[in-house]
Amino acid sequence: MFIARRGRSELTTTILRPDEVRDLVERMLKSSGRRVDLSTPFVDAMLPGGERLHVVIPDITRRDWAVNIRKFIISADSLDELVGLGTITQDAATFLEASVASGLNVIVAGGTQAGKTTMLNCLAAAIPVRERVITCEEVFELRIPLPDVVAMQTRQANLEGSGEVRLRRLVKEALRMRPDRILVGEVRQEECLDLLIALNSGLPGMCTIHANSAREAITKLCTLPLLAGENVSHNFVVPTVAASIDLVVHVGRDATGHRRVREIVAVPGRVEGDVVETAEIFVTAGDRLVRADGWPPHTDRYPQAGYDLAELLAV
Repeated sequence: MFIARRGRSELTTTILRPDEVRDLVERMLKSSGRRVDLSTPFVDAMLPGGERLHVVIPDITRRDWAVNIRKFIISADSLDELVGLGTITQDAATFLEASVASGLNVIVAGGTQAGKTTMLNCLAAAIPVRERVITCEEVFELRIPLPDVVAMQTRQANLEGSGEVRLRRLVKEALRMRPDRILVGEVRQEECLDLLIALNSGLPGMCTIHANSAREAITKLCTLPLLAGENVSHNFVVPTVAASIDLVVHVGRDATGHRRVREIVAVPGRVEGDVVETAEIFVTAGDRLVRADGWPPHTDRYPQAGYDLAELLAV
């Protein structure tokens, strides 16, 4: 058994026999109603305490069961607490708080265990209390501190192969639930198209996505909707991304395991040669997040942007 402490994996002295591992997995899955067997060798579930469980069994794995338990340790509930942890500067936190409160669409990008979900939770804390929020996730992880919140998660197929509820279906159903804002835990596949359509219709929202930078997050958002079908073209997706996304927050984990915001990028709405233009707002200089040069943009170059983002920077 290995345990991750402060972002690093450490070997423990605990040893479990194969039959003990299988018995533990069956007991952990009992409360979730999900299963793992030869026909379904993967399972993703949530434990009663809120931990996220993922299991892979042979013959997908070479020999042993691979069991991963991720404890969602809430180290921060708000952007101010992230400032105290050194994850983000006060200027950047103030800007993001004002951006969320004003209804801008925010994408949180980063690698695995970079702190995307924690950042999304802290951003959600800045949503005005009067708003009705709908969340869509593969497994419940978001904890929104608002009174009117409807949380939904996906469901795997039953033994007969029916009853599966995919994330794309949840996004579609969320639009029928009178939302003031929609949050998607993580965009991985064709559900990205439905999210973009929702954001492009005037519904504010936020989500997370795996990407190594803010620019790569935009590129990925332009690619994932193409998985929805052959009738979805690049010519439709690229301008939709440019018009729908306002901000990209990129978070990362350094060599010491500390999680930090590395950059905050605006999407003014302009496309040049099938490339969505971006404007850096906060960038990393050395080990500190600082205001980027050249912002706010000129309205003659970014007529779609106006001065909405620029006004937020003056907060």
